[in-house]
Amino acid sequence: MPTGYLSDPLVFLVDTIVGAYIFILILRLLLQYTAADSRNPISAFIIKVTQPPLKLLKPFFPTVKGVSLAAIVLIIVLRMFIGFVISLSGGDFGIWAVFIWSLAELVAGLLNVFLLSVFATVIISWINPGSYHPAVSLIYKITEPVMQPARRLIPPIGGIDLTAMIVLIGLQVLKKLLIPPIIALSNVF
Repeated sequence: MPTGYLSDPLVFLVDTIVGAYIFILILRLLLQYTAADSRNPISAFIIKVTQPPLKLLKPFFPTVKGVSLAAIVLIIVLRMFIGFVISLSGGDFGIWAVFIWSLAELVAGLLNVFLLSVFATVIISWINPGSYHPAVSLIYKITEPVMQPARRLIPPIGGIDLTAMIVLIGLQVLKKLLIPPIIALSNVF
């Protein structure tokens, strides 16, 4: 049996399950930051699923200016857990390398949520503009911090709003500028 025979499925399972929870934590972080409606059924689900571990961490890591430090710490710890599982399956990483990799993954995760949310708003505006659904209202709430500054800079041109396209390009450029240096820093350790 090859070495990766059992480790590859284990890494896959851990990355999928813990990664899904990390995604929910990122959504909670963004929804809390944007002051989304907590009565929304999707928000209520996200709060209920993430409340137990965050309740334990909140006394040590409070919320500062709408940003839950407890959620950020939990995301980094869970990413580090994934990193250690990956390292057990054949990688040789030090604790600082895994920590820095976890920070890079946190930044990438936040940017990916913004990218997917902006892309979703574009698709929704083409298919069913003006519709109400709990998920749609949360998506618009998540995208507001990145769309609002762009709307002030770029007014609609001839009735066509190019804001989403500019934001998507800007987020991709930001991702390409931020993630590689952080990953390169992890290679130092």
